[in-house]
Amino acid sequence: MEIGPKQEQTLYDAVGGDPFFRRLVEGFYTQVKKDDLIGPMYPDQDWDGAQDRLRWFLVQYWGGPRLFQEKRGNPMLRKRHLPFAIGEAEADRWLELMGNSMEQFSDDELPPAYRAQMWNHMQRVAYMMINQGPRAY
Repeated sequence: MEIGPKQEQTLYDAVGGDPFFRRLVEGFYTQVKKDDLIGPMYPDQDWDGAQDRLRWFLVQYWGGPRLFQEKRGNPMLRKRHLPFAIGEAEADRWLELMGNSMEQFSDDELPPAYRAQMWNHMQRVAYMMINQGPRAY
């Protein structure tokens, strides 16, 4: 007896939920705090707030609780990042730091198919944020 449609597992669930995204974002911001290019974009050094916002966004995007929507409204990432001068160098550095953070996970924790899916998304988002220079959209 079937009780309704089978629910597909989300990437959020597949990688272990919030603990995975906490580690990912903490690993990223540990580097950002010391970074000469990205770090200065946080003049108020609200690191906890920045970590929460990124984690909420990633959790929501990958099928977890809609915390970003509940706490901040629609993501509107490009609009939220317009006050910051983001060129290709900043996007590349963001990806470098996020890639470093993703490397902390074994293939058991972040299977290659999920890793590739996440990385593709990270690249699209990073380059979408460019608002300075020849690649500005």
